[in-house]
Amino acid sequence: MSVFNSMKINASGLTLERLKLDTISSNIANVNTTRTEDGGPYQRKEVVFAEMVEKEFNKATQRMESRSAGVKVTAIAEDPENMKRVYDPTHPDADGEGYVLMPNVNLLDEMVSLMEAQRTYEANATALKASKAMLNKAIEISKG
Repeated sequence: MSVFNSMKINASGLTLERLKLDTISSNIANVNTTRTEDGGPYQRKEVVFAEMVEKEFNKATQRMESRSAGVKVTAIAEDPENMKRVYDPTHPDADGEGYVLMPNVNLLDEMVSLMEAQRTYEANATALKASKAMLNKAIEISKG
């Protein structure tokens, strides 16, 4: 794997983790949103992603080979499951029985996901920095 390939992989990881952080932030911000433009409560969102695979011809083996090229976002999925019904007859969105349908966002789960995304972002940034340092060192050696 070349230094440029590793940088490309790390860059795609940074992009993914940034989107995850934005999505988690949106979930946290809407933990109590009972009415959206669609009419119902806010539905928890989650980033769905997949590995990008590139095929290339290996001259040494004379075969086509697959290699990882990072990650790509395939969707931002909404989770309509596990909506909470809370009894609050004074709430403006309460039904005839006094229950309000609340978002399915668990604040503790979101905080754990937030910390995980932040750590993964930091790991990708560190790896990208190391690749950059190796590339700079190679350029320095080639000059001398």
